[in-house]
Amino acid sequence: MAAQVFRFDAPDRFVAGTVGQPGDRTFFLQARDERQLTSVVLEKEQVSILAERVDAMLDEILRRTDGQASVPVTASVDDEDLEPLEQPIVEEFRVGTLTLAWEGESERVVITAYAVGEGSEDDEEEPPENPDESARDVFMVKLTGAEARSFAKRAQALVAAGRPPCPLCGLALDPDGHICPRQNGYRRRD
Repeated sequence: MAAQVFRFDAPDRFVAGTVGQPGDRTFFLQARDERQLTSVVLEKEQVSILAERVDAMLDEILRRTDGQASVPVTASVDDEDLEPLEQPIVEEFRVGTLTLAWEGESERVVITAYAVGEGSEDDEEEPPENPDESARDVFMVKLTGAEARSFAKRAQALVAAGRPPCPLCGLALDPDGHICPRQNGYRRRD
């Protein structure tokens, strides 16, 4: 079966979102335009790192262009998207590799997600320069600087909205407490 390429050159909406309760959430990237709605699953850490890297890349673009690029310094409150993921949420694939790029001519952030490979060799493979030549399914989104800032802000808030950390060991607390390594295995309840 040929790999599918889900391409969004100017999405109406691109967000990170979750389904489920903290501690048992599934993380998604979701894009929509007038023709399609696509959702892919990824890990919480992938969402966190992607948001950090998008912000860092935009900051670097501003620095290198002396503020001349059409990239806002911070996300605008007017551009905030607080709505839940759109229904139906159909998982197209699980993300294995993410790439991030800047198209200077069009001033667009390009986020490309590649499906997890079939075997361990596939996961080690470098993604092709042209996503259309990938042996794995691909999800590609192009965003303006403002859209990318808003995406990063929402994604960082989403990751931070999980379970609170234990004040002793930093691990996530379950509703019933957790076995804290700093308490020599005794269950901590807070």
